[in-house]
Amino acid sequence: MVADPAVPPDRHSLVPLKRVIVTRPEPEAATWVHALRAEGWPVQALPLITIDEPTDAEVRERLEQARAHWLDADAIMFVSAAAVQHFFSEAVQAPCGASVRTRFWAPGPGTARVLAQALAVRGLGSEHIDAPAADAAQFDSESLWPVVAPQLRPGQRTLIVRGASQDAVAPSSPEPSERVLAGNGRDWLIQQCQAAGAQVQTCVAYERRAPAITPDLKVLIQTATGAGNVWLFSSSEALSHLRNRVFPSDWTQASALVTHPRIAVTARSLGFAQVVETRPALPDVLRALESNWSRP
Repeated sequence: MVADPAVPPDRHSLVPLKRVIVTRPEPEAATWVHALRAEGWPVQALPLITIDEPTDAEVRERLEQARAHWLDADAIMFVSAAAVQHFFSEAVQAPCGASVRTRFWAPGPGTARVLAQALAVRGLGSEHIDAPAADAAQFDSESLWPVVAPQLRPGQRTLIVRGASQDAVAPSSPEPSERVLAGNGRDWLIQQCQAAGAQVQTCVAYERRAPAITPDLKVLIQTATGAGNVWLFSSSEALSHLRNRVFPSDWTQASALVTHPRIAVTARSLGFAQVVETRPALPDVLRALESNWSRP
C-alpha cells in the first residue's frame, strides 16, 4: 500500500500509534529521531545495521588507490550518504590546475546533499553532481539512470563507491577484473553502464554489519511487535538482520513503513500486518504517518 497524500485521512479510522522505530544506521538514525520527534511523533532508534571501515587488506588498498586517483574517473557514483562519508578522507585532495571533468552521481537528494558538502570542501560546486529530480517517483539507481545515461560512451571510466555486507559471500575468481565487482551495491546500474561500453570499477568504502543482539535488545524488539508499533525501514538488509539474528517473532500485529517497493516485498514476507510504502524524503514519511496513524 502506498500512502496517497492527496486523500485526507479519516481521523476516526486511523490506527493509534505507540511509537515509530527507526532502523537506519547511526548517525542517520539520530537525525531521523530528532526530525520525527520535532513533528510530535513518539520515536525510538533501533539501528539494525552498523557501519564500519573495511577490514580486508585488499579492499582497503583498492579504496586508497581510488581516493588517490579519484579525478581520473569520468564519473563516480556514490550509492549512499555513507559511501560519500567514508570515501572522502583526508587522502582525497582538492583538485589543482586544470578544470574538473568528472561527474558525480547520487541516487537521491540525501546522498546528493552530503556529496555537495564533501565537494565544497575541495572547491567543487554542486553543478558537478547528477541526481534524480526532486519529484522523482523513487530515489534509486533506476531513477538515476535516465539522468546519467546520455553521458556514457565506449571506454568511459566509471567508478562505483559502495558498501559491502560482512555477511555476503563474494564470488571467488582468479581474475582481479572480475573480483573488483564483488560485493553488494547497485548491480543493475553497473550492468547498464557496461552494456553502454563503460569501463566499470568498484571500491568498497564501508562494511555493513548486523548489530550485536544483546538480551536487552531482544526484549526491546519483542516489546515492539504489537499493534501500534511502526517500523521504519530504508533497507531490505535491516529486515534480513531482524529475521536472521533475532529469535522467531510474530509480526502480524506490527506495521512497516518502507521507502522502496523491494523493501515492501521483504516486509510482507516477514508477516507484517500492514506495509505502507513511501518515498524516503522526510516530508513524504510524515505524510504517510499522518495518513495511516494517529498520534497517542
